[in-house]
Amino acid sequence: MLLSPYPTLGERIRVSLLWLWSALVIVFLMVPILVPIPLSFNSGAFFVFPLEGLSLRWYEVVLGTERWQMSIANSLIIGFGTTVLATTLGTLTAIALANDKFPARRIVMPLVISPLIVPVVITAVGSYLFYARIGLASTYAGVILAHTALASPFVVVTVGASLTGFDRTLMRAASISGARPTVAFRRVMLPLILPGILSGAAFAFVTSFDEVVVAQFLTSASQRTMPLEMFTGLRERLSPAITAAATLMMLLSIVLLVVANLLVRGARKGSKLES
Repeated sequence: MLLSPYPTLGERIRVSLLWLWSALVIVFLMVPILVPIPLSFNSGAFFVFPLEGLSLRWYEVVLGTERWQMSIANSLIIGFGTTVLATTLGTLTAIALANDKFPARRIVMPLVISPLIVPVVITAVGSYLFYARIGLASTYAGVILAHTALASPFVVVTVGASLTGFDRTLMRAASISGARPTVAFRRVMLPLILPGILSGAAFAFVTSFDEVVVAQFLTSASQRTMPLEMFTGLRERLSPAITAAATLMMLLSIVLLVVANLLVRGARKGSKLES
């Protein structure tokens, strides 16, 4: 709400109440997320406030224990594999769906984004029953493929948004100039839709890295991801190390999204300079 050049007392009160309400909503949304951060620095072995003392012992447990190290490595392997596959498939799908001549476009698009609507547990059960028959259960490939199904819609949506303002006459001009389709895509289309691709890749990685339900169905004991290790710890051995792991996951997600945002801005500036 914008104030007029000469705001009345009533306008000032309404704006102040709006700011207060917005602040309360932000606090309501952020407090549950931020609570684990101070607990991760607690020197005690229990979840208590006030803290018994400050210590990095639980970060040492997460980063120095073999089972946590294995879960972090598994999450990174699956996350990067999912990001590459989901970004590739999602980008190609978005390009195809952006073409008005694509047959059954209105039917295919809802099917592509259906993993965003269907409960994850249904996807997990279906994936397990299918992969168990073809031998992909308890394998990295199976988890990556299942996570790709969950992450690809984010790439399709972000790349599709970038393609809404893309002028396809540029591709025709490149073709008339003698450029092959792959060369035209790499030099004409890719620089213009790169911000959407980078955003989709960031969302794909975060989706895979934070996912726990599908991993619980498809991974073996040696393939536990970091979120699954945290979930198992909540049931079997409650420890403040879980809060340290949660803090590290939040930090990684924030850093990834910030870096993706910076790359998107750089790509947009570069495309504007080229145009």
